Amino acid sequence: MDFNVKKLASDAGVFFSRAMQFTEEKLGQAEKTELDAHFENLMARADCTKNWTEKILRQTEVLLQPNLSARVEEFLYEKLDRKVPSRVTNGELLAQYMTEAANDFGPGTPYGKTLIKVGETQRRLGAAERDFIQSASINFLTPLRNFLEGDWRTITKERRTLQNCRLDLDACKARLKKAKAAEAKAAAEHELRLTQTEFDRQAEVTRLLLEGISSTHVNHLRCLHEFVESQTNYYAQCYQYMLDLQKQLGSSKGEIFSGTFVGNAESTSPPAAAASPPAAAAAATLPAVPTIPVVPTIVGVPSAVAEGVLNPNEVKPPASGTRKARVLYDYEAADSTELALLADEMITVYSLPGMDPDWLIGERGNQKGKVPVTYLELLS
Repeated sequence: MDFNVKKLASDAGVFFSRAMQFTEEKLGQAEKTELDAHFENLMARADCTKNWTEKILRQTEVLLQPNLSARVEEFLYEKLDRKVPSRVTNGELLAQYMTEAANDFGPGTPYGKTLIKVGETQRRLGAAERDFIQSASINFLTPLRNFLEGDWRTITKERRTLQNCRLDLDACKARLKKAKAAEAKAAAEHELRLTQTEFDRQAEVTRLLLEGISSTHVNHLRCLHEFVESQTNYYAQCYQYMLDLQKQLGSSKGEIFSGTFVGNAESTSPPAAAASPPAAAAAATLPAVPTIPVVPTIVGVPSAVAEGVLNPNEVKPPASGTRKARVLYDYEAADSTELALLADEMITVYSLPGMDPDWLIGERGNQKGKVPVTYLELLS
């Protein structure tokens, strides 16, 4: 018990001495041992690293999980050392709703079929997002968090110890100056040597830890490259999924709206049989729909079209009735019979008898070739 009381009294005396030294330094009444410029630069660099690492960590967490309540929940699970439960992504939830809606509307209807296709793509996008979040958390967030919760805490602790050693050293210097008697001076000098040794040792320990910040930067650089690679793969997957969906919807759109683009294709050839009176009456009541003019039969061309082989260079545009079209998306020609397109450019289009309703003949200056209907906005 006596030992504990003495230790408590000693600690209280040290704390009071440090508080007095710190206060006098702030008031300009006591000298302060200054660290060398290199040491100060190391501490400033460490503080800068800590501050920016915290900001990057927090903002990356927001990027990966915008929902604040979800981030708080994940933080609590981590603090309790419990596994974070799997959470459905927004894309996967949207896919579920679209699939259920398609089943209610009828999976065989055009709208239902499209909902199923889009829903499946949203599911794949959601799964890709989940993989990206997991990869970024392991390869990028975890190393940053480990630095703040591990290395930085150690550096902070040693810097605090160094600060206490400096206060003790300066307090000893002040006592030596105030000592008058020889015995008091000898005791003060002995205490000063001990505190100077302790200060030098702690300064060296802290210096080594601060110089280790360079290794931290190298490690974070490697993690940053892995984060960029994960993000690149994620966006590449999303882009490919959307391209595939666009092609599927383009094909479906061509089937739904084929009558709009080539509705008068059959009018250029004799009908197989006369229309029945009810059908004729119904047709008479329908509003007129603008259509793409069809090139009349040209010698040598119909047989090629019927066989599915078309050489656009041998096709001549109709004398009148061609339409202008604006290109909606870039399109790369698959072969010499197709015309490559650039978004927002204007071309001239028309149709041929027997052509696939998903395609038109497009002309741009001296260039000519087949173009997909779904990549165009037809103008009047």
